[in-house]
Amino acid sequence: MSIATKLDEVGRPAWIVAMIAGFIIFWPIGLAILAFTIWSGRMGCRSYAYAGYRDERRAWKEAWRERKREMRAMFRSERNRFGGAMSTGNSAFDDYKAETLRRLEEEQAEFNEFLENLRRSRDKAEFEQFMQSRRNATAPATTENNGSNNVQPWNDQSGNDTPNL
Repeated sequence: MSIATKLDEVGRPAWIVAMIAGFIIFWPIGLAILAFTIWSGRMGCRSYAYAGYRDERRAWKEAWRERKREMRAMFRSERNRFGGAMSTGNSAFDDYKAETLRRLEEEQAEFNEFLENLRRSRDKAEFEQFMQSRRNATAPATTENNGSNNVQPWNDQSGNDTPNL
């Protein structure tokens, strides 16, 4: 029989005494016992102190689910009332409404495509400007040397170390 089983037979006071003794002997032992009792559900909020708690919790969850169902039903009816697939009873008006909604959806899709092309062209222009400025900044301003004169401009043949400007 393990120590945990023996302490479980005595109950929660045995775990409290073991934890206090662990803190007195060597604090990490007490801390380990405390962590074990909380993690295993032997102490604290995980153990249900009385049988009615589970029934109350179950009733609360069911009431919450019922409220969610009611809200979903309400939103479904609102959607059908304002632009859903419900018929008004007048077929000419229903046809007109369906055609108008289809046309508006097409216009919205075209407008979204226009905005995407506009963003893409703006991004492309900004990128090209960035690349051009980068090319201009990294291009070295060098003068071509034909190889005929190996003299560097700051060191002339006379031994003078001043640059020739």
